[in-house]
Amino acid sequence: MTITGVLESSIYVDDVPRATEFYRRIFEFERLVGDDRFSALSVAGRQVFLIFKKGGTLKPMPLPGGVLPPHDGSGQTHFAFSVPAKELASWEQRLAENGVAIESRIAWPRGGHSIYFRDPDGHLVELITPGCWSIY
Repeated sequence: MTITGVLESSIYVDDVPRATEFYRRIFEFERLVGDDRFSALSVAGRQVFLIFKKGGTLKPMPLPGGVLPPHDGSGQTHFAFSVPAKELASWEQRLAENGVAIESRIAWPRGGHSIYFRDPDGHLVELITPGCWSIY
């Protein structure tokens, strides 16, 4: 038996269209599907970033292929998107052009670098270059 990766990651937000617009504008993620309760965005054509409305999936949801169990989340979460080291300065510029303040910068002992900023719901977003973890 093998796990091949993390396919989906999710955040819970107050305003799904606002959050979707932020991630599409900043990262140019393609929207795969969505409605007023959620939005699914493609990350590098390999992962799915899900944006759920807080409190929007508190009951089982019948779907054509089965039932989606209830789930929800609250509070400010943290996640990181990997970027090539040579593009980090371009990302900093893109964030500045879009009025997104960088909250912190870290130079990691293994040689990687990270920048941290907040999305409209206060989630801590990290852009990280190779050299942070022994596996990346």
